[in-house]
Amino acid sequence: MALAIFDLDNTLLSGDSDYLWGQYLAEIGVVDADTYETINRRFYEEYKQGRLDIFAFLAFSMRPLAENASEDLLRWRARFIEQKILPLIGEPARELVEDHRRAGDTLLIVTATNSFVTSPIAELFDIPNLIGTDPEVQDGRFTGRVAGIPSFREGKVARVQDWLDKTGLTLHDATFYSDSHNDLPLLELVDHPVAVDPDDTLRNYAQAAGWPIISLHEHAPTSA
Repeated sequence: MALAIFDLDNTLLSGDSDYLWGQYLAEIGVVDADTYETINRRFYEEYKQGRLDIFAFLAFSMRPLAENASEDLLRWRARFIEQKILPLIGEPARELVEDHRRAGDTLLIVTATNSFVTSPIAELFDIPNLIGTDPEVQDGRFTGRVAGIPSFREGKVARVQDWLDKTGLTLHDATFYSDSHNDLPLLELVDHPVAVDPDDTLRNYAQAAGWPIISLHEHAPTSA
């Protein structure tokens, strides 16, 4: 029995839930569509290029959480999951998770996307452990700020280590699946790094390092 760690966006999902959430809010008129899409796209391109300022992005992406009532956010999120996320969950991704579950492995999703968006997605995979970037809450409302360390790049390593300290588990014989070169700090720590439909930078790195490269989305619908 070991730890199986999964990135979420473009790994278990054939799209990016963070980017799509922003698009969805624009689609239903919660944010100004033209302005929000332009900024959202810029941040997404910076993420892919490995030069994202995570705190600038989070200040932008978490603003709608602070500006809207909890009951509205929950209603929008439920529709978002049904309309935008469920179509991005393919059978190969589900089978991979189930293979590790049958092996008795501990299942963990680690994602830079905020936990408000990703907690119901983890439930769709029946994965009980989720490390996402946590939005700060005060008096029952989101503040628009981050609580603690964002789980991005080296922050994923710090957050995973904190989780391991609390659970008593270790990275011994652990596997980590990711599509992004932004996850190299954690990929390099585990015994079994696996590149999933990787970006070009990660593909080249994985090939040079002799890491497995797999596809979960070869025939899946994709978005962002």
